[in-house]
Amino acid sequence: MQVISNTFSKIYNFIATGSTVEDVIIIGIIFLFALISYIIVRLYVIKIIHFWIKHSKTKWDDVLIEKRVFTPLSYIIPALIIYFGIGIFPKISPIVHRIITTFIFILIILMLDRLLSAVLAIYETYPISKKRPIKGYIQIAKLSLYLLGLVLAISILIGKSPWIFLSGIGALTAVILFIFRDTLLSLVASIQIITNDLVRLGDWIEMPKYGADGVVIDMALHTVKVQNWDKTVINIPTYKLIEESFKNWRGMQEAGGRRIKRAILIDQTSVKFLEDNDIKRLENIKLLKNYIQNKKKEIDEYNKKLGIDDSEPVNGRRMTNLGTFRAYVEAYLRAHPKIRQDMTFLVRHLAPTPEGLPLEIYVFTNDIRWANYEAIQADIFDHLLAAIPHFNLRVFQRPTGHDLKNFSLKEGNLKNCLKF
Repeated sequence: MQVISNTFSKIYNFIATGSTVEDVIIIGIIFLFALISYIIVRLYVIKIIHFWIKHSKTKWDDVLIEKRVFTPLSYIIPALIIYFGIGIFPKISPIVHRIITTFIFILIILMLDRLLSAVLAIYETYPISKKRPIKGYIQIAKLSLYLLGLVLAISILIGKSPWIFLSGIGALTAVILFIFRDTLLSLVASIQIITNDLVRLGDWIEMPKYGADGVVIDMALHTVKVQNWDKTVINIPTYKLIEESFKNWRGMQEAGGRRIKRAILIDQTSVKFLEDNDIKRLENIKLLKNYIQNKKKEIDEYNKKLGIDDSEPVNGRRMTNLGTFRAYVEAYLRAHPKIRQDMTFLVRHLAPTPEGLPLEIYVFTNDIRWANYEAIQADIFDHLLAAIPHFNLRVFQRPTGHDLKNFSLKEGNLKNCLKF
């Protein structure tokens, strides 16, 4: 501040005491030319450049206009006129030259900042930007540009070597590392994320710790912005994506199949062998006709070969209502137009639980859109739950007040329990 104060003091003393009327007039003419050049460049030169860009065959250069890359030229040209014009006054020219040089240097930095913004905007128009975002790198480049520009501008203004400031910054390395800790962590994280292709724009990610469950809409140096399905927006520190785990649903989107993994809990007391009349009735189900015929033949041949006494159902092999229902579920899903047949396809029993025997369906739909996926899943289980009673099976469900009421009315058990 003292240097700037002394500079303006010298200029004032020159104009007030050491200059003639001719000097003042010449200075006024120089500033008048600078003003005229500003008007010409601002109103004509820049407009001509914009006109030429707008009418060019390429479209990406329109971003240069949108980001106002050329606007600082209207200040640089007048500054150069003052710089060279003031050279005829040796008493103040060194001081003015430093001020003008610093001003021009700041304008160049501003132009480069806007040019980097334009480069980012142009890059984001290409599909590769979804896979390889460079916003973090652009922000690092801008930060470095401004830090370097600040050091050089101050060194030019006071006429000292920039190495003096840089050596001082070296002595404060620990403090700088503490101040820019998040920036450095985010830079390293950004490089790892892009190199390993962990996250892209448009990816659906889940990070419960930060309440994130939605689409990545922006990837900056310090934060990754996620828009949740309820339209709220969560900002996650970039380096947290490296430090902690998160789920990325991109694999599901690229595969074109979304998993259904859900079980129906079967009441195990309803599982039994099928009688002949049950087999004949179930054979009328179109999806089971071939299965039952083949299964009957296979079982009859097996039991006959081993000489099984079929007077007891537990001897040899028998068809069960649960096994037949499982075969029906598989046949139903095989015939379903919305189920991927080329991906993992399982209809299986899980370990029995106090809530029943889980019959799990593990398949993939061919429509990954959320609403459509839920509709397909609901339609499948609506049908299967309605079909279960046809196999004399029951779905396990904890007793409700309605169940207890019906039980007491029909059996009189509640009254007997009270008497007891």
